[in-house]
Amino acid sequence: MSTLDDLLADARARLVGVSREGLGELLPPRRLLGIPRAPRIVRRGSAWHLGTLLLTDDGLLATGDILRARAEVRRGFTAESQRQRAQLAAAARRGGFAEGETVHIGWLWLDLDAVGRGAASGPVRVVDGEPRVRWSAAGGYVPLAGYLDERIGLLVDPPGGAT
Repeated sequence: MSTLDDLLADARARLVGVSREGLGELLPPRRLLGIPRAPRIVRRGSAWHLGTLLLTDDGLLATGDILRARAEVRRGFTAESQRQRAQLAAAARRGGFAEGETVHIGWLWLDLDAVGRGAASGPVRVVDGEPRVRWSAAGGYVPLAGYLDERIGLLVDPPGGAT
């Protein structure tokens, strides 16, 4: 069984040349001369999206919300949740993300040292000496090595019609 650090280093090596997705942070609206400005989502890096995990050059994150940046336009909405997602997409565009670019917000840094000591951090923990990941809130823990193999395979060679 591999250690968590070995698994992540191997994953990074296998992902060289594979495109990454943007990491963003929602900034509260500022005031300019007393007038509130619109909120922005600013770039905080990039990561490979591996399902419930985001892998960066130096860490591992739990996935939060995912959206695509797009220009703000006036449109009618049948649900308030649609309006909120459109506002977030526009905030990403205002923050400097390209039109249509995938943006992750609400992600959380995982404490890999705590995982190494046997504690859980987000969806990752060590069970019986093996790093494991819970890919769904209702699901159990599966071996991280197999999970990463599957997710990297999907990134490197996506199934037909997926791109």
